[in-house]
Amino acid sequence: MIEVKKYSNQEGHPEPRRVIKYTLFWCNTGTAEILIDENIFNLKSGQTVTITSGQFHQLITVNGELTALEFTLDFFCKSDSDIELIFHNGLFCHFGMNEMITVQHPDFFTDTLNLIEKEIHEKPYQYLTSTHSLVELLLVEINRSKIANGDEIWKPDALFLKFLESVRNNFSNNHPVSYHADALTTTEAKLHTNKTAQNVIYSLTISEAKRLLLYEKLSIKEIAYQLGFNDPFYFSNFFKKHTSLSPKDYQKSVKS
Repeated sequence: MIEVKKYSNQEGHPEPRRVIKYTLFWCNTGTAEILIDENIFNLKSGQTVTITSGQFHQLITVNGELTALEFTLDFFCKSDSDIELIFHNGLFCHFGMNEMITVQHPDFFTDTLNLIEKEIHEKPYQYLTSTHSLVELLLVEINRSKIANGDEIWKPDALFLKFLESVRNNFSNNHPVSYHADALTTTEAKLHTNKTAQNVIYSLTISEAKRLLLYEKLSIKEIAYQLGFNDPFYFSNFFKKHTSLSPKDYQKSVKS
């Protein structure tokens, strides 16, 4: 449900991996090089980066001290306010908006992560409640730091975020907006406009297609079927329309 891992002056993971958890990397000292989907991030001391569930990532090298916090959606999201907090200001965003964030109070951040690790290790009475509260403090500190660094506030509502989860959990079915509205007992209008909601589905599908093209040993045909396309040719046209590259050309451009 929740875990803290520490790395010190070492090579990281041997290859990119996909974890169905929310991951936060915190650079205590030195530097760390991290691959997230198709982008490389070079963290420096006092910086953090968040990774949403389902993204591929690889810890390449650590020249200093790095802490990783991993937790599941079920662990953290007990209410709509939890759901809104975890995605506040683009944190753990499903659209691949990963960014390095310089934290305003690094000692507080390090101390809080250490306290989470201590609670998990010792498992005192109601430790899951205490660790939930401590993760909340970390997310609030990140949000405050982003605002202090000049970023605009973006606070999506819980319904929209549940819509994103519904889309991600049903790629293979290629459901229309109306299906997700019915599943969430709401209307298409409340999922923003139909056009906007449909564009959200397209965006998430393209992000997933990129991950499958880069990291899974699947043919274009298999990827098309996995994303709910009955016709691989139609999938290729869809991908090219949204990225300006064919699936094969995209693979070549990133791996070259």
